[in-house]
Amino acid sequence: IFLFNVFAAIFILVCTANSLETITSIFKLPPYVKNDKEDCGCNDSNRDKRGVEDAEVAEEPDLPLQKVSSDVTETKIENKFNFDKEIDNPNVKRFNQMKLIPKGEFTMGSNAKLTKDGEDPERRVFLDDFYMDVHETSNIEFAHFVKATNYVTEAEKFKNSFVLEMLISKETLSKITQQVASSPWWLPVDGADWLHPEGPDSNISKRLNHPVIHVSWNDAKSYCKWAGKRLPTEAEWEKAARGGLENRLFPWGNKLNPNGKYMINIWQGEFPKGNTAEDGYAATAPVDSFPPNKFGLFNTVGNVWEWVEDWYSTYHELERAHNPKGPKSGKVKVKKGGSYMCHKEFCYRYRCSARGENTPDSSSSNLGFRCAADTLP
Repeated sequence: IFLFNVFAAIFILVCTANSLETITSIFKLPPYVKNDKEDCGCNDSNRDKRGVEDAEVAEEPDLPLQKVSSDVTETKIENKFNFDKEIDNPNVKRFNQMKLIPKGEFTMGSNAKLTKDGEDPERRVFLDDFYMDVHETSNIEFAHFVKATNYVTEAEKFKNSFVLEMLISKETLSKITQQVASSPWWLPVDGADWLHPEGPDSNISKRLNHPVIHVSWNDAKSYCKWAGKRLPTEAEWEKAARGGLENRLFPWGNKLNPNGKYMINIWQGEFPKGNTAEDGYAATAPVDSFPPNKFGLFNTVGNVWEWVEDWYSTYHELERAHNPKGPKSGKVKVKKGGSYMCHKEFCYRYRCSARGENTPDSSSSNLGFRCAADTLP
């Protein structure tokens, strides 16, 4: 009778749970992943164009743009955007604040079986006090850096960067003759850079409060150094992202949309054909969108991937670590947090422990960063 009651209770819990996140929370199971072979292709957007092949004619999107923010249009826009007056405008909001992340121990990683990503195993990590940017580095903050230093990003030097197909105007799309073989929705767009996110016929005039994109790891390092900051280690990033919570999928808990409330900018709809933008955004969102975590940080998951300091490796020591900094060398760098392109069926990487990788000179339309510091600059 006792065993029958136990199994009956389990059956009721599973049947009444309204999400897979709830089930994994109840039984402390690894997060569900439908198929780890399915992928949004973000790790393929490397500067070496791994997997990029020539195409006779780049195919037009199967579906028209759907609910794309009015900031992302197919309208021809003046190529050069003069941001000097915006920088000097006292009414333009700044996003350079930092929060103290108090010293202490936390559980890093996950035992989810995403073997190619190297999230596992869970391990205990102790970190000293550090500071973390409240927001992802915004276009307005990056503009201040460029104006002060005349910095030229790697995307500008290479004269191209990767952009999601559905965001590209028909005119720009008609000129593209290459695609990523394994992820054909990723297209190398000539003239795409931080000032022109979808190519030469776009600009950031209405997106100063959005995260800067098309920035490489090297670009991020240069910005952080100029700002008197640095890139966070992967351990620092993950502790900050978790907001003080332990063993949770997201910075706010295990339920993706608690009480029906959207907490994150990710993909809704059929990927990659159309984003229904039920969370309010079809591409990047302002860096202060959605509620912050308990440390006061915004958008630590979703919106854009964020570069961190570490070289990428799938091997981790189980022993308790103190201020770990990752491997001493490598070929690709870690990025964290997922992006607006993440969808559970394709890229379940909008969790605190999730990770990706790209070469240090790579850039794309869903990759940005935020800074850390040992002391306030």
